[in-house]
Amino acid sequence: MASYLLAIDQGTTSSRAILFDRQGCRIAMAQREFPQHFPHDGWIEHDPEDIWESVLTTCREVLAEAGVASQAIAGVGITNQRETTLVWDRYTGKPLYNAIVWQDRRTDEACHELRRAGHLDDVQARTGLLIDPYFSATKLAWLLDEVPGARARAERGELAFGTVDTFLIWRLTGGRVHATDATNASRTALFNIHEQCWDEVLLDLFDIPASLLPTVQDSSDDFGIVERQWLGHELPIAGVAGDQQAALVGQACFSPGMGKSTYGTGCFMIVNTGESPEISRNRLLTTVAYRLNGTPTYAIEGSIFVAGATVQWLRDGLQLFADAAETEALACQTRSGHSVYLVPAFTGLGAPHWDPKARGAILGLTRDTGIAEIVAAGLQAVCYQTRDLQECMDDDMAASPGILRVDGGMVANNWVMQFLADMLGVSVDRPTVLETTALGAAYLAGLRLGWYRDLDEIAGLWQCERRFSPQMAEAERARLYDGWKEAVERVRTQ
Repeated sequence: MASYLLAIDQGTTSSRAILFDRQGCRIAMAQREFPQHFPHDGWIEHDPEDIWESVLTTCREVLAEAGVASQAIAGVGITNQRETTLVWDRYTGKPLYNAIVWQDRRTDEACHELRRAGHLDDVQARTGLLIDPYFSATKLAWLLDEVPGARARAERGELAFGTVDTFLIWRLTGGRVHATDATNASRTALFNIHEQCWDEVLLDLFDIPASLLPTVQDSSDDFGIVERQWLGHELPIAGVAGDQQAALVGQACFSPGMGKSTYGTGCFMIVNTGESPEISRNRLLTTVAYRLNGTPTYAIEGSIFVAGATVQWLRDGLQLFADAAETEALACQTRSGHSVYLVPAFTGLGAPHWDPKARGAILGLTRDTGIAEIVAAGLQAVCYQTRDLQECMDDDMAASPGILRVDGGMVANNWVMQFLADMLGVSVDRPTVLETTALGAAYLAGLRLGWYRDLDEIAGLWQCERRFSPQMAEAERARLYDGWKEAVERVRTQ
């Protein structure tokens, strides 16, 4: 009898494969980093073959590590870095160009022209999104216009577009399935979140041939069969969701008002708003949280471009430490209330500022500033940015979550989690299973395969490992946050 679910978690800097049992417990994990490419300032690309090889390798490694035959896998769930844009040949499967990563800012001027032409309100009304290089539409238009012959080939129906989930489904099924789920589709700026379909007005606005687009399915659905050649056995792909929506499912945030914040390469705070799409007044995003049985559940999301990537930069760029695990001890060495602020606007500022031309800075340096203070400032920046999102959600929804569930690599750092609770003034719950993004993909697959009756059964599996309660005085919280806001104003360009 099949005893496990295989979750593919394809992220921005690495790919992971994780085996879960029916109770949502992690059995084994394999992870592979892959290269990042920066051909110009603000451009970020991945080689699609690196993505594919890292996924295939980790899937094989996790089965070998666990000593599990592929026949013991009931099915596969996929979760992925969102908005990252790929185009490939429908007949050969060969990518036309590198994947343009969600952080990439090359289409800033094109977005500016669209905003200046007055399209912002209509795009937001249809998609819940803003006009920004973050989303797939202008990336796809750039590929069609800049890669020689691409537009003509697209119009002849020779090319396929997809976010990373679609590319992986295509490869795993041997090109038999060209599909995505509603959560990933909702991040392209081409999908009407009210009508739940590709929007002809937006396709015309961004000049995108409809023949490029994948079929949009539920998040828990039949996405084809993994060919035997890849893992030794045919396996159904039964769950797909963008990484942040998958984490919302993994955190069992199924009731309106429940929210989670994920701290990976970036930071993403999402609050479930139920069956009604709430349009933000504060430049947050309205998105599909998940879609089951044809019915979408919506969420409001705040997106921070750089979180864990700050730690990676401090490690690899400045070489302040050898391992991210060292940051907690370094931060503990700092004096309370130090004046250093690190604004990690390496690829611009995300929500709520949406300033693609802003660039990073370290402010408040004094003669006694050392490595510990700079590292602490990098960690605190993640918490300050979460507070930025919290304030917007307070205004949009009359109240943000009283308890925030957290996940992602950074949440293993107790110092960061305590500072986050102090800065938000709410309790922060860290779950027993930290790999909630992959877990959400597994749950969606399990739901389709009949492992779980409904979302209530999945919610019953969630467990809290530790709660961090706020301890900081309100006056100190306000003083530190005011300093952060002043630092942000120093780097903003608009």
